[in-house]
Amino acid sequence: MELVVLNTSGKETGRKVTLDETVFGIEPNQHAVYLEVKQYLAAQRQGTHKSKERSEITASTRKLKKQKGSGSARYGDIKSPTFKGGGRVFGPKPRDYRFKLNKALKRLAKKSVLSQKLRDNSIRVLENLSFDAPKTKEFITLLDALTLTGKKSLFVLPEANKNVYLSSRNLPKTRVLNYNEISSYDLINAGEIIFLEDAVEKFQENLKK
Repeated sequence: MELVVLNTSGKETGRKVTLDETVFGIEPNQHAVYLEVKQYLAAQRQGTHKSKERSEITASTRKLKKQKGSGSARYGDIKSPTFKGGGRVFGPKPRDYRFKLNKALKRLAKKSVLSQKLRDNSIRVLENLSFDAPKTKEFITLLDALTLTGKKSLFVLPEANKNVYLSSRNLPKTRVLNYNEISSYDLINAGEIIFLEDAVEKFQENLKK
């Protein structure tokens, strides 16, 4: 499989990059994708929720009425969960929602998303990009040339590039990430994925480890 390399004007350069079929041409595994997206979203949760149980409520411990002979249910103190302001039964406690997944499964999830994106013609390759200084206006011009204005897009870099990152930071629908920082969630959330030319081979090698 091959993709044409585009320049910053959106025109073909005449060069092509070869895509590995073991990365971009597999049968998508939806369950693997589901598990990695679930792991990613779980890791975003703060887990700081907390409600007080009966023993943690500050209130009188006086017994409200005698145990027997009233003809109604027996009562303890006002901290009982049956009363307003009482403790909560089995309420939430602070916890860590993160869980572990095998590296092989996470690689399979990324390959599955990429294979589906390629089938949907949502992957492009752009010549290597560099800005002399952070310029959001220049990045907007690039998006216009690639017909990405108003669309969710993910740019995959071969290495950290501060100027490119800062140029895109204020654009709400555009993300710029290094090839080794990407999760399946990032790939799914992007409508269009744009690989810089040198990032393709590095990304493929990273998924073969």
